[in-house]
Amino acid sequence: MIRTVLFQIHWFLGITAGLVLAVMGVTGASLSFEPEILAALNRDQPVVAGARLSGPALIERFAAQKPGAVITRLTVPADSSEPTLISYTLPGSKERHLERIDPTSGRLEGALRGSGVFEVMEDLHRWLALPDGGDGIGRQITGFSAIALVYFALSGLYLRWPKRPLDWRNWFVLDLKKTGRNLYRALHAVIGGWVLVFYLISGLTGLWWSYDWYRDGVKAMLVAEAPAERTRPAKGAKPDLALAWRGFEQATEGRRYDRIVASVRDDQVQFRAKLPDARHDRVSDELTIDGISGAVVSATPYAARTLGEDIVTSVYELHRGAYFGIAGRIAILLSSLAMPLFTITGFLLYFARRRRKAALAAVVNDTTDVPVAQATTLVAYASQTGSAERIARLTAKALPAATALPIAALDDAALARVQRLFVVASTYGEGEPPDAARAFARTLDGPAPDLSHLQYAVMALGDREYAEFCAFGHRVDRWLHDRGATRLFDAVEADGDDADAQRHWQRQLAGLGARTDQPDWAPAAMDDWRLVERRLLNPGSSGGEAWHVALAPVGGGADWCAGDIVEIVPQQDVRRVDAFLRRAGITDMPETRALLMTRILSDAPDADIATLKPIGHREYSIASIAASGRVELIVRRCPAADGYDGLGSGWLCHGAPIGGIVQARVRANPAFHPPQDAATPLILIGNGTGLAGLLAHIRHRAAGGGGPVALYWGERQVAHDDFHAAERQRLVERGVLTRAITTWSRDPGGHRYVQDAVAADAPAIAQVVAAGAAIYVCGSVQGMAPAVHAALATILGDATVEAMLADGRYRRDIY
Repeated sequence: MIRTVLFQIHWFLGITAGLVLAVMGVTGASLSFEPEILAALNRDQPVVAGARLSGPALIERFAAQKPGAVITRLTVPADSSEPTLISYTLPGSKERHLERIDPTSGRLEGALRGSGVFEVMEDLHRWLALPDGGDGIGRQITGFSAIALVYFALSGLYLRWPKRPLDWRNWFVLDLKKTGRNLYRALHAVIGGWVLVFYLISGLTGLWWSYDWYRDGVKAMLVAEAPAERTRPAKGAKPDLALAWRGFEQATEGRRYDRIVASVRDDQVQFRAKLPDARHDRVSDELTIDGISGAVVSATPYAARTLGEDIVTSVYELHRGAYFGIAGRIAILLSSLAMPLFTITGFLLYFARRRRKAALAAVVNDTTDVPVAQATTLVAYASQTGSAERIARLTAKALPAATALPIAALDDAALARVQRLFVVASTYGEGEPPDAARAFARTLDGPAPDLSHLQYAVMALGDREYAEFCAFGHRVDRWLHDRGATRLFDAVEADGDDADAQRHWQRQLAGLGARTDQPDWAPAAMDDWRLVERRLLNPGSSGGEAWHVALAPVGGGADWCAGDIVEIVPQQDVRRVDAFLRRAGITDMPETRALLMTRILSDAPDADIATLKPIGHREYSIASIAASGRVELIVRRCPAADGYDGLGSGWLCHGAPIGGIVQARVRANPAFHPPQDAATPLILIGNGTGLAGLLAHIRHRAAGGGGPVALYWGERQVAHDDFHAAERQRLVERGVLTRAITTWSRDPGGHRYVQDAVAADAPAIAQVVAAGAAIYVCGSVQGMAPAVHAALATILGDATVEAMLADGRYRRDIY
């Protein structure tokens, strides 16, 4: 809760004070080296030589040139390369003028080139150059922004605090390989850590000029006693700067200083005399001289200052970093210049967050939640920015009798009541749960009920650029498994807004009975592929037709790896479009039919064509390797509930013409890629059209060589459903397939299902796994996959199977 509140205040202040701080940062950076910049801009001024006039003499020469002008400040340096400056106001005006004065002749030489620019910079820095100057609203805005800067530094430290705070890399290493939101967040957080101390110094010292109460409080805290109240000067009394200067010289007994600055304050003159070789301007003796009598009002030698007095006297030097020497000035300069970076990255992160919220709102407005008490399926989400909640709500919408709820709302009673649980969990920062899920995360280490009645699946969202990728999602997955729940399919990992992972999750749900009439949750651009071959693999089978389908890229150059997926965007069954046109009473026009062929058709008689959503993609395991130049599939033709062909299978098996164009794209599926070491023995297990995904691995091993391959595969009848039998036999004869066991569920004798063959071959499987084999399973998520998993757990032990899952030696592509 505290974290959430701090974050909300952090971003609110960022979008309000961020722009002001960017202006203050850039102007402050330019002011930090104002003397040096002015010196560089005025190099054409002659360097004075000869005898230098005293302070009183300069004052007299000035008075002769500007009768009636009132001097407000006189700066006399000892170094002849540094300009002698005089600030004054003219009669009847409060406007301050600053000119250079020749220290040898007292002649005014005009304003410094560039001084006007710095005056504007200072006005912007202190009060945004708004009307009324320091007495106007601008001063209040910059003061508020200084407070915001202090808050940004402290709250950012809290929000950024890593799991391993003693590892310096967590604080200071910036990974520029990151992209998008990850890069913005890294720049914001890591560079924020670099400049945190300097921003605290800038903010805390900047408040000195913003609020009197703050300045008085700091003085009261750091200085032993406040200075005594001095009497106000008599009305009309004017200080004599020359007299005061002589009083200063007498009090300091002619001591040498690098620079003397005399500032007129009412009837008194304050002298700041910088000591030789001082690291900053406030390493100085401070004297106040009465401008009427020339008497010393106060004198504070630098050597006599306490630390508190030194800090109070040197607030300006702290503010610009000079208190710490040239290194401090450079550090403040660079940190000030970085201010716009935080404004820009902060806004980019804010807009990304708004887009996520808008996407979530669109889903929420388009869904009707099933009451939790009536749901047989729960979809729990642990969301930090809304992405996980959006996917969870789409999941609940796709599944029958399902509802979405925060993971924090999961309790023993809810888990005991439902049959299925789907979890969409984000990982925040260094493997941590989202803020709203922290309480639930603490319960994972405590006692838990028996969940052996529960089936579940997890989608883990994370950032692959962090070491603890998807850690919280995997932690929930292990917790459910350890409590006896049955995993429906392996956890789906999503790297940020991974569109491929979202579509893969959507298709996995379809295999469990989810709605298939939804558009893609994360659409992707498709390419043109040509349908070059289609052949029925099981004529006369008692099961559904299985077709060999081959697609070739129109543009060429497509590449993929064994285990990858092809996504296709199908078109409607022509008969279904005809029925829709008749039902809706719409005239059959070519452009209308072309549109309807690509849309999800509604059963409503008054459906508006303009509101029909596009057909979502379908996924198929690729059976071929890239060297063949074409994608080969094994597709089961499936009828839809309305009696027409299913969208994906109907389009590939009957609808698309040979030689026609199919919209498709290859999607990498690294979770089913071959082992890095080709010598690793393979155990391939599947049923039905799942042979496609296994065949790709066999062909890959045949082309590149490697360790032995064992295939366990099942179908209906050997007489009709022995897909690619001749090729498999050749692979056996070549020694690529060292063990090939098939099962036929509709033939008498032998093992009925592939899981039975796996169980019967337990000793051989255990021996090969002990030798380092990897297991690949491809086929139906219902029936085959859980039964094979149970058989493997019996043979190898559950702990071994889970360990193989974790290290990539047990991989599944199930649907």
